[in-house]
Amino acid sequence: MFNMLRMDLRRLVKSRSFYVMLAVTALLLLLVVVMAAHIASPETLDAMETQGAEVTESDWMLSELIHSMSQMELMHETLGGGFLLVMAGIGVTIFVNGDFSSGFIKNTCCVKPRRRDYVCSKILLAGIYSGILTVFSVLLMLFAPVLVHWRPAPAPVWSIVQYTVWLWLPHWAFSLMALALVLLTRSNTLGIILSMVAGSGLTAMLAGTLFAMLRLPRLEQYFLSAVVCGVNTPQVGLILACTLVWSLIYAAGSLLFMEKRDI
Repeated sequence: MFNMLRMDLRRLVKSRSFYVMLAVTALLLLLVVVMAAHIASPETLDAMETQGAEVTESDWMLSELIHSMSQMELMHETLGGGFLLVMAGIGVTIFVNGDFSSGFIKNTCCVKPRRRDYVCSKILLAGIYSGILTVFSVLLMLFAPVLVHWRPAPAPVWSIVQYTVWLWLPHWAFSLMALALVLLTRSNTLGIILSMVAGSGLTAMLAGTLFAMLRLPRLEQYFLSAVVCGVNTPQVGLILACTLVWSLIYAAGSLLFMEKRDI
């Protein structure tokens, strides 16, 4: 298993798709920071008023609210909405699907007993992939505001570390969904679509509506997208429980799909 993981890590370092995902993540986060700083700038609001646009009191309140954000608040507003779930799911989907499209898996899993090792190595790889993406995004959100002369109130280092860990765990579990879908379909189509749909919170919203209509318990709060939204006020037990349960479900599904299907 660990030999396979080492091979995967070497392939990850040389993978073009991995760096593309990091670049896209960085670009989108930088755009969010630049747009937020520009829209909330008093100079921008003054210029809009000069040009005849209507600027209300709520616009000035929003500007003050954005500029009074702390580093933690800015990070969560940007990263806690499911954006990283989408990126982690798509990234793992593309990387794992490369095993099938390149024929790599036929060389490593042609002997059936090794299939379990293959899945275990991919589970660990999904954790590393999502961890790198999470840490990279957090660091970017700490330093990107400086580029636009925006200095949010600093947060304690320990709080940032805790936030990063609690943010990473649901993303690891979500990445395992992408792994299971690739092993099920042997393609990246379903994994990419569901990463976008589930990561954006659409499945949780639809499930919540259905539960309300049927007067069932509101279980949508246990969806990973909902768990990520609450990371800024962490309920440690809820995060750990949801991460563990969803990870076990997706890991068991991945093992089943590999054992019961031809490569």
